[in-house]
Amino acid sequence: MTDGARDQGIGGGTANPRAVSLLVWATVVLALLLGALGTLLLLISDRSPSPFDTGYALAFVSFLIVGLLIAARRPENPIGWMFCVIGLASAWDFFAQQYAIYALVTRPGALPAGVWMAWTRIWAATAVWALMFFALLLFPDGRLPSPRWRPFAWFAAGVLILVGVLFAFESRRLGDVRLANPMGIERLAGIIELSQSILSPITLGIGLAVAGSVILRFRRASGEERQQLEWLAYTAGFFLSLSVLHLLNTQLLHNHVIEFVGEILWIVAIAIVPTSVGIAILRYRLYEIDIIINRTLVYGSLTATLIILYFGGIVVLQRVFVILTGEKSTLAVVASTLLIAALFTPLRRRIQGFIDRRFYRRKYDARKTLEAFSTKLKNETDMDALSDDLVGVVRETMQPAHVSLWLRPEASPKGTQAD
Repeated sequence: MTDGARDQGIGGGTANPRAVSLLVWATVVLALLLGALGTLLLLISDRSPSPFDTGYALAFVSFLIVGLLIAARRPENPIGWMFCVIGLASAWDFFAQQYAIYALVTRPGALPAGVWMAWTRIWAATAVWALMFFALLLFPDGRLPSPRWRPFAWFAAGVLILVGVLFAFESRRLGDVRLANPMGIERLAGIIELSQSILSPITLGIGLAVAGSVILRFRRASGEERQQLEWLAYTAGFFLSLSVLHLLNTQLLHNHVIEFVGEILWIVAIAIVPTSVGIAILRYRLYEIDIIINRTLVYGSLTATLIILYFGGIVVLQRVFVILTGEKSTLAVVASTLLIAALFTPLRRRIQGFIDRRFYRRKYDARKTLEAFSTKLKNETDMDALSDDLVGVVRETMQPAHVSLWLRPEASPKGTQAD
């Protein structure tokens, strides 16, 4: 893409570099100011946020950082500006939360409009989730999949705004301050509740339609755009795996360790969203997605297998010790640990081979072909046979439209004269 093409704005005009730079810096200053004021209020309130709250806040900061990078380098792509707004809305949510707590809980009446600041958090959350929907719909080039999606985009925008309005005027408690919503309308409580029950499946349908648009783009895409969409697919797969893990733990396992690890992984997953989108749009190390997916499949499967073997080995060996000696023994833990250490490398190789054969068949076959050719190359002395083999290997592994081999004729030694 040329520099001129990159500067084409959303409306077809040319982006003013000076205006873009000023807007980017204004976003940075505003975000830093909100973060600093919120942190100051937090410190003078003598409160310490939970590590998970801090982690989620930092995860949403990644939206702002990636948004600024995209906006600075690809100002014509609205996704960068959407991420900037998501980051600013998250910073405002943090500041408004600390302001409301200080004004209403720590020192009541010390600051004005504490309840109203808490109320603005509803709109911040609405902006974050609505822009996430549209960022997915416009990914990766900042345009709709086709003009036919324009009515859907307007409909989705109207529904998401209406959902925010209903939450803003719902009679309920406001977050951490636990005070009544100053804009809550008691008389319309029944209508608001009915409207929310109607809009809930519609919102779910909008989310499914957005996911369908990504799938549609992926099926039509090729080359670079396909690689961009693979980054988004990787993120979606990570979220899906976490959702399944969370569902299994809440419904069946009820394990606190899994719950703790799941919270950490959710924070990582939120940060991965803007990171993967930024890599795809800026095309930074774009083609490493296949390696990342491969390593995720290998080490994810390896980790799950080793965990099952470890805890399964402990349970089995403990029962054996109870049967033999009548009491439990720490040798079960030691033996299971040694077993895991011994099985790590062979298991990794087997899982790697299985995934290569199952998901990367073409690359796996190409690698096997090259390995066989390398072995033959050590023993082959016939140049004609070797040339035919080399052409065959290139044709089989790289599949070019045409392949031919030219060998430079052997030069005559210096000082000799042709007959």
